[in-house]
Amino acid sequence: MGIAEWREQLKRGEVSARELTDHHLNRIAAVEPSINAYTEVTADRARADADRIDAARAAGEVLPPLAGVPLAIKDNLCTRGVRTTCSSRMLETFVPPYESTVTSRLWESGAVLLGKTNLDEFAMGSSTETSVFGPSRNPWNTDKVPGGSSGGSAAAVAAGECVGSLGSDTGGSIRQPAAFCGVVGLKPTYGRVSRYGLVAFASSLDQVGPFATNVADAAELLQVIAGEDPRDSTCLKAPVPDYRAALQQPVAGLKVGIVRECFEAEGLDPVVKASVMAAAHQLEALGCELVEVSCPRFNDGIATYYVIAPSEASANLARYDGVKYGYRASFADSGSVSLAEMTSRSRAEGFGDEVKRRILIGTYALSAGYVDAYYKKAQQVRTLIRRDFDRAFGAVDVLLTPTSPTTAFGFGAHSEDPLAMYLADLLTIPANMAGLPAISLPCGFDGAGLPIGVQLITGVLQEERLLQVAWHYEQAARVMEQRPEAAFVP
Repeated sequence: MGIAEWREQLKRGEVSARELTDHHLNRIAAVEPSINAYTEVTADRARADADRIDAARAAGEVLPPLAGVPLAIKDNLCTRGVRTTCSSRMLETFVPPYESTVTSRLWESGAVLLGKTNLDEFAMGSSTETSVFGPSRNPWNTDKVPGGSSGGSAAAVAAGECVGSLGSDTGGSIRQPAAFCGVVGLKPTYGRVSRYGLVAFASSLDQVGPFATNVADAAELLQVIAGEDPRDSTCLKAPVPDYRAALQQPVAGLKVGIVRECFEAEGLDPVVKASVMAAAHQLEALGCELVEVSCPRFNDGIATYYVIAPSEASANLARYDGVKYGYRASFADSGSVSLAEMTSRSRAEGFGDEVKRRILIGTYALSAGYVDAYYKKAQQVRTLIRRDFDRAFGAVDVLLTPTSPTTAFGFGAHSEDPLAMYLADLLTIPANMAGLPAISLPCGFDGAGLPIGVQLITGVLQEERLLQVAWHYEQAARVMEQRPEAAFVP
């Protein structure tokens, strides 16, 4: 049942916010030992939030749009008074004194906080295996990863542990886990949603977005979190349209671009390719025109990303020095320890291997003698990627690609080969490079019953069209009505 249906039932008194909250808290208690989607469950706060909504309804007050809707928040978004760890030893005890803009807007809209969700440490990963709290597991098959870095947020929605959730997407960290877990994941245009209160990974790429079980719910959540924020200088001042109203606008006549390079990508599973092409033909049956387009530098996005993102991470994570906040290493004789030694050891102990690997890559790329060869060159390629998209959108309205080259892989499958792990984001990274909105939604299943995701991409600030096309496909394909048996998906 979607957010709109819950809202109507709440208004009619057929269900209370407390009942809805208790239902999800009971679900969390039942499946968390197997899924590990949450780093912290805020049960007392959730019940108190729900009781306030029920009291407001009983008093005849006009309820806000997300009144009583239980949500989960990725644990790299600051929540005042609730621990925000980034799934790292470095911030294991950090309790923010302020609220992020996006979560503040959710609470003002009546949403209920169920808790914080697990992620790859500092959002660096594609499997949620690098969390200090242990890995999250895919609800469709608990021997498989849920994707990353927002794996906990995706798994929580897929397992019925919340109505929706928020994640962050730097190179595919919303869309890839959405594909692996069979849910909808939306990365908005860069600057469409405020980053204030999001713990930074790569500041020119990070964007906050929603997970949901359906496109309409994703539109509902985006409606609340989008919009100008004076506390974020990169946040756009463009007015926020009515995303929900855009869903049912007809799609007949729209041109859908099939990105040639994506269907020739290294490691693309033939079953994934066939399922995504079937989704394209479903849109064709709805009256869209399929057009093959070329984005020659699409597959260069991953090499570009792994210069730019680590470079920005190297600068952003320099603040964790063991002085003001965060983990500080212990010494037997602290009086004889230099600041440099304390900082070095605190970082060595506080950061995990993948975070340290990316910091080292970024520091090297920014070092004297190499910045022109690596960082500057990567920014030039980034511009060329954006120009490829501009040319493509001169011919079509929306682009269609697979979300990930494969379905969910097993734990440890890429633990000895970081480059193989990085390829999991091959098809999602280019949209981040260009700052474009993109969405992943289920389009089928592989032979093992694992979900397959199709990705749609539109031009800057064209989330209305993105959601419109996604909603029409979802309504026509009815993918989840054909799903095989799964371990925990309700």
